[in-house]
Parts: sequence; C-alpha cells; structure tokens
Amino acid sequence: MNQGGVATTNGGSGSGSVGVQIHQSRRLPDFLQSVNLKYVKLGYHYLISNLLTLCFIPLIAVISIEVSQMNLDDLRQLWVHLQYNLASIIICSAILVFGLTVYIMTRPRPVYLVDYSCYRAPDHLKAPYGRFMDHSKLTGDFDESSLEFQRKILERSGLGEETYVPKAMHNIPPTPSMAAAREEAEEVMFGALDILFHNTNVKPKDIGILVVNCSLFNPTPSLSAMIVNKYKLRGNIRSFNLGGMGCSAGVIAVDLAKDMLQVHRNTYAVVVSTENITQNWYFGNKKSMLIPNCLFRVGGSAVLLSNKSKDRRRAKYKLIHVVRTHRGADDKAFRCVYQEQDDAGKTGVSLSKDLMAIAGGALKTNITTLGPLVLPISEQLLFFTTLVVKKLFNAGIKPYIPDFKLAFDHFCIHAGGRAVIDELEKNLQLLPIHVEASRMTLHRFGNTSSSSIWYELAYIEAKGRMRKRNRVWQIAFGSGFKCNSAVWEALRNVKSSSNGPWEDCIDMYPVKINT
Repeated sequence: MNQGGVATTNGGSGSGSVGVQIHQSRRLPDFLQSVNLKYVKLGYHYLISNLLTLCFIPLIAVISIEVSQMNLDDLRQLWVHLQYNLASIIICSAILVFGLTVYIMTRPRPVYLVDYSCYRAPDHLKAPYGRFMDHSKLTGDFDESSLEFQRKILERSGLGEETYVPKAMHNIPPTPSMAAAREEAEEVMFGALDILFHNTNVKPKDIGILVVNCSLFNPTPSLSAMIVNKYKLRGNIRSFNLGGMGCSAGVIAVDLAKDMLQVHRNTYAVVVSTENITQNWYFGNKKSMLIPNCLFRVGGSAVLLSNKSKDRRRAKYKLIHVVRTHRGADDKAFRCVYQEQDDAGKTGVSLSKDLMAIAGGALKTNITTLGPLVLPISEQLLFFTTLVVKKLFNAGIKPYIPDFKLAFDHFCIHAGGRAVIDELEKNLQLLPIHVEASRMTLHRFGNTSSSSIWYELAYIEAKGRMRKRNRVWQIAFGSGFKCNSAVWEALRNVKSSSNGPWEDCIDMYPVKINT
C-alpha cells in the first residue's frame, strides 16, 4: 500500500493542523514552470539508440523501388558487369550480409500481450461506507478524532459502496494473522491466474518466466513459489518476486519480463501484480498513516506475455515502450512514502505532506523522457524549440507542453486517489473521457495498487473503445519514489475477455461522483 492515499484528501481532516497539511499536499506542481533539458536529451538518446533500424528500413525501401523500375536490358547489363567484377560481388555480398546480421542481432524481439485477467472478490467481502465505519468503531483502536478523519476521507475519496476488503478485516475483532494474509494472497493470485489460463488455453507447464510483485507482504516461501507450487510449474522456470516497490511495481514487473523475453526465445512470461491488506491495516491514530486504510482494497491481475511470432495473430497488444523514473537519490522523495511504527509502536505506511510535489517532479521527468519516443514530430519541434529559446536567451516564455492526446488514444492513470487523477487531467490537458477509466476503477474497486492499471484497461475494453492501432499509456507512481510508464499498441479491435471484472456492471458506468 503506497502513495495514492494522500491524493484523495481534498482538505478533509479530523484536526486543524492535519487539514492544512492535506490541503497543501493535494496539488501537483505546474509543469509549465520548468522542464529539465537533460531529460529531453535522455528521451532523444532512446530514440537515437534505434537509429540503425530507422535508417536501414528506408534504405531497403529505396533499393526495392529502384529494382522495380529496372527493365530487362538493365538487369542484363548488370549481370554482365557483375560477371567481370568479382571484387564488386564480394564487397556487395559482404555489405549485405553484414547489414542483415547487424539488423537481426540488434532488433529487439517483439513482446505481445496475449491476454490478462483481473481478480474480482466475492460479494460478501464488500465494504460499503456504513459497514466500514461500524467495524472501525467496534475494533476499539481508533479515537473519535481518527474515526471522524476516516469518515471525511471516505466521503471525498471517490470510492463507491462496492469495494472489497479481505475476510480478516470483516471479523470483529480483525484477525490479521499470517495464515489470513496467505489466504488473501492465494485467493487473489490464484483467482486471477485461473481466469487467465482458462481464457488463453495456455498450460501452466508452458510458462517459462514468472514475475510476481507485492509491496508489503513477502512471506517465505515467496509468493512466486506459492504459484509454482499451486500450478506445478516446471523446474527450470525463471521466477522473480518483487517486494517493497509500491504501486508502480506492475510496470516494473512488465519491464523485467520484457527483458527476460529478449534473452529467452519462444516462451511465455506471466506477470502477477497484487497488494496484500490483511497484515498491513493500521490500528493507530496517526492521521498520515490512516489514509491507506480508507483507500486500499482487494485486487490483483495476471498478464500473459509472449515473444512467439505465432502469438501475434491472437494477441491483444504489442509492448512499444517502457520508461522508468526513480527519484530515490533524493532524501525527501525516498521518505515520502515510508513504512514505520508510530509513537504507540503500531506499524503503518506514513505519507509525507510533500508527496504530491514529489510525485509531480517524478511525473515531469518521466513524460519529458517519454515525449520524444511517442509524440509526432510537429509536437516535438514545438516543444524543443521553445525549450531551447528559453534556455539560450533566458526568455520569459513558458515551455510548450506537448499535447499527449496526439500520441495516445487511451490513458490508464493509476487509481491512487481522486486528486491525483484530477491533477493529471488538468496538467496534461486531458478530457474527462480520458480519465474516465481511472475514476470508475477507483469508484468500483478502490486503490488496488499495482493492478489498478489493468482494471482500467479492462474498463476501456468493456466499453468497446479499443480499436486496432490505438495506443494506450499506462502510468503509475510508487514508493521510493518512482514514476513508470508503459505504452501498448492494440493489434486488433479488442473486446473484453470472459470473466472480466466489469462483466456484469459495465452498463451502470460511468457514474456521477459527488464532489
């Protein structure tokens, strides 16, 4: 459970000092005020790193056009010329073989998203506002100020009445035991994986790479080992378990799986993203540590990736870019989402009043690097020209903020909190429809941490909005502090898979959210 919580507290508080703190921390910095040139250079570095491919393809096209325009006499003269110029033949052949070899060796293997699934908890685990507050009172752990604070957070959170909390939190008193935490993890992970294997007809034994991310629950044996044991995965599987990396770890897990698929040919990779609430509920009265209780809910996803060329025909998406930004070298950024004990010795995740400003800086860095990779050349020239003029002539003009709507058709912004979505909508100049998936995911499922971006993608598919060649931008924040982006391209008109999280309720959305 991580950074999204503070974003939803639009000034509500149980005490005056806390109210000021939340009010000050809810806004992202204005991106128009400053853009760092070195991150633009980094983006162009990524672009130039693929220059060989970009140059080689047009060269082949030019040669093909020239050859197509040659007549029979031209071909006969060329053959006569080559017969008496052995050196020319050898040189041309060597250049051709060398060029093709370099191209094949340096070309990254395409990574396809075959399908994915999202876990949906049973109805008896729903936690409407009234039940949530009644249980909070009955635990006897919270004073009146803390209860009022939680009530205000819920009212302003953007969460609806149908989100889920784990079974242990429905008990009076709660039972946050290791056994209960394992039970939650198994239900979420196995529930998502069962749907994934059923929908794709892929056998567990065919999986060669497994990446699991869960920030706060890391038992021994690991969560990845639990999956290996459950599905009897093969003995040489390359498994990874990512812990403590926050709500952006889902993109990190995809990036790791992508790198592994570049090395290991003809295989499948499964990425499982979840968060565990059972043992990470806060039972104290420190306001900054109470916010995650109000926002984080049960959820998880499983994603099947492939580097097999035959899977392109049935895959939903192709991975285009992953851009990761880490601000952990800065002490404030490192500590802005921090797991610790309060004065009474109760463990929770503390959220700094500087969180939104730090998130804004990480986002600015990330999108400045991403821009050259995805924006049309017209937007890049406008952006780069105004930036250079400002830097060289110290002119009092604001940098041109590119229109990312020209680069992406759909946006999956991590549903960390209502104010985060509001501020990204404002700063990136998005339309309400662009953030609809994020708002509705927050309303229906709450903050499910790293898996929220997959619930959002499922919403877009369930609405029938995903068309062939549409580009999707998934962006998430995480403790450390990190901001990570993944860009996907639809390979066909994508429909929602069976047993999707929105299957029986998509017609009720979007809903109006009270301000």
